[in-house]
Amino acid sequence: MKLYDTHAHVNLAAFKEDREEIITQALQAGVIINNVGTQKDTSKKAVDLTKGRENVYAVIGLHPVHTISQEIDEEESHFISREEHFDYEYYKALAGDPKVVGIGECGLDYYRLPEDKTLEEVKTTQKQAFLEQIRLAKELDKALVIHCRTQNGSVDAYEDILELLKTEKPPRFEIHSFTSNWDMAQRFLELGGYIGLNGIITFDKSGVLKEVIKNCPLERIVLETDAPYLAPPPYRGKRNQPEYVQYVAQYIAEVKGLSFEEVCEKTTLNAKTLFKI
Repeated sequence: MKLYDTHAHVNLAAFKEDREEIITQALQAGVIINNVGTQKDTSKKAVDLTKGRENVYAVIGLHPVHTISQEIDEEESHFISREEHFDYEYYKALAGDPKVVGIGECGLDYYRLPEDKTLEEVKTTQKQAFLEQIRLAKELDKALVIHCRTQNGSVDAYEDILELLKTEKPPRFEIHSFTSNWDMAQRFLELGGYIGLNGIITFDKSGVLKEVIKNCPLERIVLETDAPYLAPPPYRGKRNQPEYVQYVAQYIAEVKGLSFEEVCEKTTLNAKTLFKI
């Protein structure tokens, strides 16, 4: 049974000791992998990891947290982001590789604010990089992989992304690691988008994401891990990996009252349609 992990980061340093083994295990388990870049070096690494491998693809782009240098200190991440301005020609050349199937992860992240920047300064910088990546996705007819993280208790970044999508109209897109409510999900679906779901759904206690799963047509859902982050039970608190996408599929099957096989088959087809594979 094929599964498609549409969003993993086996290209990051968290896998430097056993990267080859993790990829091999996933492929042997029938998992197709998109390794997703966060800036120039990790995007190049994502492309490198496709070489000589079937069912391994790359998504390249600049993550919003890397548009401004800042300290990232969370449960699973502790680092200083390296500031980068989006280099359109560099990423365009890198996207010439046939295994590059998407642009991203790009988008807006208002969760963190550097001490020396206002929210408006952060918004302006992130929006500029996001718009450039939308333009590149449109020029190259690539799927757009969108990161969105709001300030606590807000939907501000989702609202801003919706407005940009309505104006810019990328050819195909997904909202990666969706964490908002069903009303918000519907607004992205109305624009033709896909909803990316990962291990968060298995430990969300609010019931909000369960409602999204129940209501969202299976034809508009794609699966992901966001490895090495957000591992689902029974690996909660440990390093996530592409093979664990099966637990996301199992949870969706349970909530929607479908077979595991049907969820695997349809979400894999969705991903192949989104990324034109």
